[in-house]
Amino acid sequence: MTKNIVILASGKGSNTKRIIDHFLSSEQIHVSHIISNKESAGVLDVARSENINHSVLDKQSVVTGALLDKLNNLSPTLVVLAGYLLKVPEEVVDAFPEKIVNLHPSLLPKYGGKGMYGERVIKAVLDSQEPETGISIHLVNNEFDKGRVLQQHRCPVSVDDTVESLTKKVRALEHKYFPLAIEELLT
Repeated sequence: MTKNIVILASGKGSNTKRIIDHFLSSEQIHVSHIISNKESAGVLDVARSENINHSVLDKQSVVTGALLDKLNNLSPTLVVLAGYLLKVPEEVVDAFPEKIVNLHPSLLPKYGGKGMYGERVIKAVLDSQEPETGISIHLVNNEFDKGRVLQQHRCPVSVDDTVESLTKKVRALEHKYFPLAIEELLT
């Protein structure tokens, strides 16, 4: 039986591309659809180049139930948030319990919550002079970044790190471990 992944993303799509590549040779698991909330998101170019079905559901559509309708029609085995910047509506989380996974660029519970994403997180880590940071792969519940943590992977923070250099370290962890964590969840 094929296991379908639906990816929700708002950005360039580097993690989405890694996930797609990871499952290219799999006969059991594949990315069946990509949903973005932004018409201009680079992740839609990734979808087009990989011939993956895709949709755009803006914030208003998501809030008024279109995301739940779309996911119900797609029947995903797993919903993957790969840089998706909207809060997943409560009715979606309730309809897909323990079937929505997110990647966060810090060691939760540090630097999580509303408004904490991407470079904002990296800057907060640097401002706090943390000796290490990393990524958290967690299930999604109805609170920002509060779902059960499945995996965490760490990297050191150097005194000479910049937002750019630390972002590269964190991104390397994301690209390496997120596809593997998804595979583990589905097998």
